[in-house]
Amino acid sequence: MLEILFQDDDLVAVNKPANLAVHRSAFVGPDDAFLIDLLREQVDGRLHLAHRLDRATSGVLLVARSPEIAAQLGEQFMGRSVRKRYLTVCRGWPEPDEGCIDYPLPGSRATGPRREAQTDYRRLATVEVDIALGRYEKQRYALAAAEPRSGRFRQIRKHFAHIHHPIVGDSQHGRGDHNRLFKIHFASHRMLLHAAMLDFTHPRDGRAMRVEAGLDATWLRLLETFGWRDAYERWRSS
Repeated sequence: MLEILFQDDDLVAVNKPANLAVHRSAFVGPDDAFLIDLLREQVDGRLHLAHRLDRATSGVLLVARSPEIAAQLGEQFMGRSVRKRYLTVCRGWPEPDEGCIDYPLPGSRATGPRREAQTDYRRLATVEVDIALGRYEKQRYALAAAEPRSGRFRQIRKHFAHIHHPIVGDSQHGRGDHNRLFKIHFASHRMLLHAAMLDFTHPRDGRAMRVEAGLDATWLRLLETFGWRDAYERWRSS
């Protein structure tokens, strides 16, 4: 069963699990499960995706109950009036501890034209673990918040890789050695990128909306292991 975060006559918001494809596409296999199909088993009536999340990413996903509501939400996303707040774990300690990654990105085809893309980030907490890897006796990781201003394909993942602080668990743009370290030592078998909060305007009545998605067991365990719980709670309330 999918966790439903909000529901009314116009919208459904769900907490998408990691490693669940949202819908059929060229990037997933024909026999995979899809969030939109699972949601149709839980919710009656027509459903239309208002935006997308990568298969490996967890968190808030908005679904409209009509094409009209989907179109209005799409206009908000295209107009960049939706605030998207992500939580992630990256390799290393980004310096400075907050800033904007401004780096043009292509679409789903790497050879396509690049378009402007910006991601604001903030380092929330750090940890150094006593595990040797390569030429280093200890490894550094950071808990970070990310807010994409634009909505390019895999934008946060590509931007963190661009500044040489790839997201842990990212098999396409990350570091395989660090991904394996997290699997072996911390039982983390997912990409550590979570769409934690979404602020938008309700298309029907114009009221301000905030939908928040809680963290899964892997995230909660890592927060406790690394002593990051307080930093996470401060960020949530900011």
